[in-house]
Formats: sequence, C-alpha cells, structure tokens
Amino acid sequence: MVKAPKKLIEVALPLDDINAAAAREKSIRHGHPSTLHLWWARRPLAAARAVLFAQLVNDPGGERGWGKYPGQTKEDAQKERERLFAIIRELVKWENTNNEELLEIAREEIRKSWRETCELNKGKPGFDPDKLPAFHDPFAGGGAIPLEAQRLGLEAYASDLNPVAVMINKAMIEIPPKFAGKAPVGPIPDGEQADTRGEGGWTGAKGLAKDVRRYGHWMRKEAEKRIGHLYHKVKITKDMAKERPDLEGYVGRELTVIAWLWARTVKSPNPAYAHVDVPLVSNFMLSTKKGKEAYVEPVVEGDSYRFEVRVGKPQDVVAVKKGTTAGKRKAFVCLLSSVPVDYNHIRTEGKAGRMSSRLMAVVAEGDRGRIYLSPTSEMERIAHSAEPSWKPEAKLPDNPRDFKTPNYGLTTFGDLFTPRQLVALNTFSDLVQEARERVIADAKRTGWHDDGVGLDAGGTGATAYGDAVAVYLAFAVNKIVDRGCSICSWDSSRSSIRNVFARQAIPMTWDFVEANPISESTGNYLGGIYWACEVLKNLPSKNYGYADQENAQNQKTSHDKIVSTDPPYYDNIGYADLSDFFYVWVRRALSAYFPVLFSTIAVPKAEELVASPYRHDGKDNAERYFMNGMKQAMANLVQRSHEAYPTTIYYAFKQSDTQSTGTSSTGWESFLEAVIQSGYLIAGTWPMRTELGNRMIGSGTNVLASSIVLVCRKRDESAPSIPRRQFLRELKEELPEALEAMIGGKKGASPIAPVDLAQAAIGPGMAVFSRYSGIIEADGSKMSVHDALIQINKVIDEFFNEAEGDMDSDTRFCIDWFMQYGFKQAEYGQADVLARAKGTTVEGLAVAGVVETGGGKVRLLKFEEYPENWDPEKDTRTPTWEALHQLIRALRSGGEAEAGLLLKKMAERTESIRQLAYRLYTLCERKGWAEEARAYNELIASWHGTIEAADQALGKSREAKQLTLDM
Repeated sequence: MVKAPKKLIEVALPLDDINAAAAREKSIRHGHPSTLHLWWARRPLAAARAVLFAQLVNDPGGERGWGKYPGQTKEDAQKERERLFAIIRELVKWENTNNEELLEIAREEIRKSWRETCELNKGKPGFDPDKLPAFHDPFAGGGAIPLEAQRLGLEAYASDLNPVAVMINKAMIEIPPKFAGKAPVGPIPDGEQADTRGEGGWTGAKGLAKDVRRYGHWMRKEAEKRIGHLYHKVKITKDMAKERPDLEGYVGRELTVIAWLWARTVKSPNPAYAHVDVPLVSNFMLSTKKGKEAYVEPVVEGDSYRFEVRVGKPQDVVAVKKGTTAGKRKAFVCLLSSVPVDYNHIRTEGKAGRMSSRLMAVVAEGDRGRIYLSPTSEMERIAHSAEPSWKPEAKLPDNPRDFKTPNYGLTTFGDLFTPRQLVALNTFSDLVQEARERVIADAKRTGWHDDGVGLDAGGTGATAYGDAVAVYLAFAVNKIVDRGCSICSWDSSRSSIRNVFARQAIPMTWDFVEANPISESTGNYLGGIYWACEVLKNLPSKNYGYADQENAQNQKTSHDKIVSTDPPYYDNIGYADLSDFFYVWVRRALSAYFPVLFSTIAVPKAEELVASPYRHDGKDNAERYFMNGMKQAMANLVQRSHEAYPTTIYYAFKQSDTQSTGTSSTGWESFLEAVIQSGYLIAGTWPMRTELGNRMIGSGTNVLASSIVLVCRKRDESAPSIPRRQFLRELKEELPEALEAMIGGKKGASPIAPVDLAQAAIGPGMAVFSRYSGIIEADGSKMSVHDALIQINKVIDEFFNEAEGDMDSDTRFCIDWFMQYGFKQAEYGQADVLARAKGTTVEGLAVAGVVETGGGKVRLLKFEEYPENWDPEKDTRTPTWEALHQLIRALRSGGEAEAGLLLKKMAERTESIRQLAYRLYTLCERKGWAEEARAYNELIASWHGTIEAADQALGKSREAKQLTLDM
C-alpha cells in the first residue's frame, strides 16, 4: 500500500492572498496566455499555480508523523507551514509569473516533498526520488492548469475532446519547449532594425515569437495587395467640411476607415411602405464621450431615407439612444410610419431571406481620435462587390438558450459574416499556408535540418517549425474572426468594437460593425500577431509538454500522473457549440498539417460532457447523461491517477439557489454525486474567486465564490456503509471543529469569508459523507448528496445558534429582531414581548445604543448611524451587536487601521464579534439582503489586515510616546 503524506492543500491555504491575486489577474492583458486565443471560463494562472503547489507539497503538521521532525510541536509545524504560505503569497503575484529565482524555490519544495514520499515508499516501483511524476489535465480547455504545472517543473500532459482546446494547449505547452533557444529564420521586415543578439541570446520562445511577428507582417502586407481595394480610404472634400468644422483640417487628405457601421433591415409591415427596407437600430449614438459626441440622424424623404452623421450632443439624447426600438417586447418601429415591427415579422422576413443591411456611418482614423462620416452609395457598392470563394456551411446549433441568430434566418456559421468579411478571412487563411511554406524554406536556408516530418507526427526540423509558426498565425486569424463578424457591435462609450463573445453565447445584433483587418485599429490582423508574440515571450520552455485529443471518460494518459482538472460545469457552457465559430476557420488554415485533429467538419459533440437538454431530448435525460459520463470520467481518474497525491477538481457556479436549507444547485449536486460515486473521497473544498474578480455581492443578488476546488483522495475499497444516525453523529462531532478553524483562520490560513463559508464547510461535511461506501436511510435506501447537503447546512445553523446562546441578552434580541424585520420599523409591543423573552428591555436596548424608539415604533440602528469617537472602554453597556456595527462603521470610514484600533480596545470580544458577523451574513444571504450582507462580509475579509494595521499603528504610537519621554 502506498504511503501518502497529507499535502498542504488538505490542511490549510492562504486563501485571501490567492483570491486577491486571481481577482487582480482579470485586469491583466499584456502577455497573459488568455490573450493568445479566446476560451471560455479559463482559470486564473494564480489560482492554478497556488493549487498545484499546495497539492504537490507535504504539509508539515502533526498529521505527518513520519519522523522527519523529531520532537516537533504544533508551533514548529505552524512556523514551517507559514514559510510555505509565504512562498505561495509571492508565487501568485502576476509580477512573479516568470521569476526564475522564486520558481526554483517552489520547484525545490516540490522535489523535496517528492523525495520524502519516495523514502516512505522505498523499493516500490514508480518512486524514483530523482524523477518527479508527470502531470495530466484530462479536461484541459484553455490550458491554464497544465501551463502552470509545466512552470512548476513538471512534464505536462493536456488532453481534451475539443480540437480548438487541443490546439491552444499545443501552442502553450508543447510548441515553445520544442523550439526553445532557436534564433528566428524569417527575413527582417522593412523598417525593423536587425537584432544583434547571438545564437545563445534567443532564450525560451523569443526566437519563435520574433518569427511569428515577421511572417505576420508579411501576411498583412500581402493581404493589403490582394484585398486592399475592398478597404478603401476616404478622401475628405470641401463639401464634406461645409457643415462639419471638425473636418476642416482634413480637407484633401485620405483617411483610413477603421469601421463600417451597418443596420439590419426588413420590409416594413405597413402595406403603404411594404416595398421599403426599414432599419432595425438599437442605438444611433456613435460616441458618448464628453466633448466628442457624435450620432446618426435618419433623414426621411417620402418613402425613402438616408443616414447623416452629426457631431455634438443631440437635443434629445434619449430618443437618439433609443434608435428605432419600441421596447424589449415590441422590438422596433417602422422609421417611415412608426408602425410596430415585432419579432414575429422580423423572424418571418429573416427566414424568408429578406433581411438585408444598410450602411449607417463609417469611422475613420483621425490625428487625435475617431472621425465619424456619413455613408455614401459608393461605400456600399464597394462592400457589396466582395465575392467570397468559400464560406463555412456548418450549421449553427438548434440551441435557443445560447444561439439566437437561427431564429432570424442566419442558420450557418458562414451566415454570420458579410461577403467582405468572408473574403478577408479566406485571404488570411490562405496566407497562413503560404507563410508556412516560406518558414520551411527560410529555415532550410539558415541551416535547419529537415526530415520532412510535421509537428503533428513529432517532427523537430524545418517542416515542423513551419507548422508551429502557422499555428500562431492561424490564431491571429481567429482574433479577427472574433472582431470581424456581423455579430460585433459598436461601443459608443469607448468608440470601439465589441467582440462576439462578450458572454458565452452568440446573440443577435441588429446594428453591427465591420472592422478593417488591414488597419491599425481594433480587429486588425497585426493586433492578433502582437498578442501572440507577447504571450510567447512569457511561456515556460524548460519542461516538455504534450497536448492530444482524448475523451476523458476512457483516456489512458492519467496513468501514474498527478491530476488537477477543470471539467465542464453541468449545463453552464456549451464549449463544443461555441468553439465551432473558431474551428471552421482554424480548420481551413491548418487541417492539412493536423489531419487527424481536424478530421471532422465540426467540433465533436456527441461525447461532450455537458447537460444540454436540446441535445439529449429533455432536462432529465441531459442530467442522466452528464451524471453517467462524469462518473465514468472520474472513475477513470480514480483508477489511473498517482496514489501519492490528491486530485484537485475545479467546479464553477452558474447560480445558487438559496433556501432555508442552505445553498445548493442541481449542477453542483450532480457533480458531487458523480465524484463520490466514482470512488473518490472528498477531503476538502476551497472557495476561489476565479471568474468574478473581487465582486463579493452582486446588486440585489447572492454571488458565491466563482469556483470551488475539491481535494479528492481515492476511497478505501473496503469502506463500509453506515446508518444515517451514525453519519449525523460523526457530522456533529467533526464539522463544528472544522467551522471553528475556518472562522478563526487557524493553522495560519485566512478566515473563510462569510460569502464562502457554506461552500467551504461542504469539504469537512462531505469528508464524513464520502469516506463511507454509503449512508443507509431508515427505509434501506442510500442517502443522496442533496440530502447530505441539507444535513450539513443544518449542522452549520446549529453551530451558529449555539454560539448565539453564549451571547449577551441585548445581542440575542437584536438577532431575532433582525431575522424578522431587518432594519425596518415595527410595533413597540412586539419589541417589548421579544425583549422580555430575551431577558432585556426596550429601554435598556435604547440606552445601549442599538435601537431607536419613538411613536410606538422600534427599529435597529444601521452601522452608519452609530456615533463616531465611540470608546468601548468607557461604555458601560456594550452588546456584541453594538461592537460589531461600530467596527463596520470604523472600517468604512477609516479603513483597517481605525477598525483595528477599535478592536484592540475590546480584544476579549474578538471571537464573539466574528461569529456574529458570520451569523448575520448567513441570515442576509438567505433573505436576499445583498447590501447588508456586503458589510458583514467586508469586515471578515479585512480581518487580518485590520489587526496588522492596528498593530503597526500601536507600534508607532508607542515609539512616539517613548520619544516624548526621552526628550
């Protein structure tokens, strides 16, 4: 039997630091791997790196007990644990992503733990202290987890059923190490100075990045020769400037058009104008920037109309922003007759092929910003002259939740592009293939060997290098696909183009924008090249990586490998459906070089593990399919993954259903059920902010941590079943202690924020539930995960109810009153009855300063109503309720230092204040009181910082006092 030391992630984590870094990373763009190619629900690198490190490093606590720390005390273990936390705190910072000195410290800790594990399993096969186990992610997706495993010193394997995901992982972990240290082979573009660094100066993938840039420049220059006539410049004439003073300085000049703004049109439903194509416009504003306002004015002339661009603030801003819309349900109105143009009419017109478009405005590049110009018939003629040689005929899915365009006659992926966009994408896709040939020829010319074997077959010569460069060039094409589609819209607040995937769906857009891919503005090809090059410079290249297409349910790659993975989330995102949007174009550019990967017309969908009702004939069948498939995938990991390490699994929440029994969701329960039935024991759950930044509470909604990381171990095959009563007894024995640790931040970890406590508590609760083969109900059936979660939430409530029982009478009154009325007024008589029951009086509560009375009414005071300059040392009646709300007031008004100084004056109340904050947050969450919940969550989230700031302030105060005495 393998001896497996507990890992750090099974005991404690510096969660605040990890979450802060993950939240900050969402605003990082320059050089971030997410900018290489769009993928949905990608994990932050900080979270992946921290989870992996903690998963790979042994915990130094007393649970270890293998003689490495003779005479070790809890304090010794905690000191060592804090040293590991310090590494994590530095490791998660974006600035340290490629800090080799720090990374080597982390790698050595990982190697040290592995050597210790090997010593415990000496003589057993597979435990070579000089060779770390490899890593595998069977649901690799956007590749953040295998990338960070590679960065931490592991040989990384990534697999996914989706070919687009496989290509992303090849680009991130497989290609860079293969061609690390190579000098570029491409000719230097005009205007670029020769790089004088020697052969050894091209560290990592810098040489590869330089070639991507060089061949990308060649492609853009060549594209301009071939399709430049479709992307004409606009000459500013005197006539154009007559009524436009802003154009006077441009008369006689030709300006580059960076965008064409179009309105979709349908025949008017008014019989008198049935021959007219009327515009469907959601907003006529072009720029809402102060001092730079511009808008489109439709000019009606009988049974026709034209669009004129105006600059300056419109007289009726509301009307202009309304476009031709008639409200959400009524769709649009006819520009000529004001007759409603409802959605049924639009759908009928669209499906009959009678939906068209009309040019509303063009956006040109000026000297100091955007120039908005009225359209001309010549501009429309040029756009309509484009004749694409090919368009993707793959059908859009019949998925009304995420794909709206089929309702309006746009049924194939090719229908989502204008003819000019199709010509541009065809041209750039063809140029990828031509550029690849040039790379191969140039590599041979500079002395590369060539075995004629491509990258897909494991080649390392000139041909494989041509394939590698082509991958990044094709990814740059997909960048313009995302901003070169008729689903893109114009953002008047930023004067820029919105990409297709503002969310995980393809919506219907009525007024859309065409970008200029050969300009220097948003949606241009060189922009995609720039992002690819910046990412390449920052990718690790020391350890090999491998990316392959495999179905997670029957893959064999995980054998004896460390596993951390981010599976699909029930029905949250239809990855396969969405990625077809990119697949059809990357396939056109690369299928000849990766024939197996791109052998299908569209992304494989039949085996995708997503509970899509439209694909599985209803919700019940979809859930059954998801459960069976996920159970099989997890069982596969249980059998294959390395026994010395836990498996970590991410689960992201789409939404929460908060009821009196706690927080749950169908997807979460189904996922937990699949994990446990597969043979895993859930040893812990960690709430991580991997998608929503630091937005703790949404306006009017409850928002949980965006991901839960499950820490799983293989369950003993001989684990018995136990009756329900034994499960409840063990749950009540173990969960309160775990809650104490979570609330108190014991073992050096951060206290769990109230917003995340319900999910974090699932870990120790499910550890009890999942260590047995089953919990037997009174009728002989097995307890479900749903029922187990209900019992776990009941124990959480009991824990806080017991804590409440130890609090003062005034506070107990306030809690009960808050449960019924919040901060609203209610009858004095009701308050009097409740106060007597709690052993206090309404008058006493008023003296304590926690309620306001008058006019036969009573209400609790809000934190902002509490008096400033309050001193708990001078207050003769201080309920815990008052102390808590005074702390919140101090935190909001003076930050952590002021709150901390206040807390120092009532140190004996620290635990009761903290427990009350958790209790009140839970109450607010269940009642949907978002703003009130925010205050309690913020206090706990800043708890450590509050105490540290106070310590520093007190230290300075003592120094000043000592200095005064010395003088």
